[in-house]
Amino acid sequence: MRTAAETEVRRPSAVRALTTLLALAAAATVVVELLNWWYAPEQGFGLAVRTGWALLRSLGFLLLIGHVRRGRTMARPFGLILAVTTVFAVGRLIVPRQGVPPLPGLLGFALITALCAAVIWLLYRSPAVSGHLVRHRPRLVIDRGGISWRETPPRRPEVNGWLLTSRVAAFTYSPLMLVPALVAGGAVLDDRLTTVPAVLFWFVAGIVTSYAVLFCTAFLMRGKGWARILLVAVTVVVLAVDLPLCWWLLGLDGLVRDGGPLLAAAALTLYGLWRATRAARTERAGLPERAG
Repeated sequence: MRTAAETEVRRPSAVRALTTLLALAAAATVVVELLNWWYAPEQGFGLAVRTGWALLRSLGFLLLIGHVRRGRTMARPFGLILAVTTVFAVGRLIVPRQGVPPLPGLLGFALITALCAAVIWLLYRSPAVSGHLVRHRPRLVIDRGGISWRETPPRRPEVNGWLLTSRVAAFTYSPLMLVPALVAGGAVLDDRLTTVPAVLFWFVAGIVTSYAVLFCTAFLMRGKGWARILLVAVTVVVLAVDLPLCWWLLGLDGLVRDGGPLLAAAALTLYGLWRATRAARTERAGLPERAG
């Protein structure tokens, strides 16, 4: 059995570079969001909610570091959706309602974008990182030797990596709906009491979406073809509900700031499903799929 020190020594340099980039991205996200809050002309409830949600992504980067260090297979899809949505989350906050963004915010956004692009490149283009991210989560195992907590392959057949990407991206639908709903709730408390039913519906829709996605992805990971169709339908319904509500309750500014990240997550979900379907057809035809 290898010790922790030996594992650290044998970890590829690309993996160490990836963990360093993730730590920098976490720190940069905190710094840029605090700078944006400092320079913002209107430090209202909506900005506070969006800033808090963006700051939580720094915890996501720290969680991703743990998955990378342990060589977990889910690090790739988790890293992809985290990097893409972080760019959108930060970008939507540095742009003020009027005028041009402050220079520190622009420089910070450029830095975060470069870090996230480097993270995605290492996750999907580095052979060393791909060879490292092969381990599964430990599980409670009961066998003749007794009860133990160790790494075991999942009971279900191994799924395509793009299905995992679609699964992770779809799980972001609910929080991406609840954040603007919370922002709209703050506006309701001010002077728009007539929109209370719409805001409540938005909250309920965000919660129901989490259960719908959980149901779809549970069967999606088991290779059920109907689950892919159902997840596409859920994605369409989510967009049909969220985007008009963003436009109506938050205006064009809210549609761009809150609808943009959801559109990005939906695009990743649908693209992942398309790639997984194409890979399955290629495999059935006995042809090697082109990497990338």
